[in-house]
Amino acid sequence: MAIWLLFSLGALIWVVSRQTAAHVSATALRAAQERRGGLEGQRAELLRRIQRAGSRAVLVPRAESLGLRLPADSELVILQVPDREVGGR
Repeated sequence: MAIWLLFSLGALIWVVSRQTAAHVSATALRAAQERRGGLEGQRAELLRRIQRAGSRAVLVPRAESLGLRLPADSELVILQVPDREVGGR
């Protein structure tokens, strides 16, 4: 009878320890998910700021303040890369 009591007690201790470990893991997972959500929000804000900073509405005035200007249509030169011939040449 004492052996069954010890076996049952051991099984109960094992179950409690596993549940405690699962609770700790779930808490850590929840904290990581919250942190990820915050970081994704921060990333989205940074991407919006980058897009805004690279827009024409921002870049043109900054370039003009540095003494630069937009080129006239006659000043644009479009370079084309010749098509590569098939056959390894």
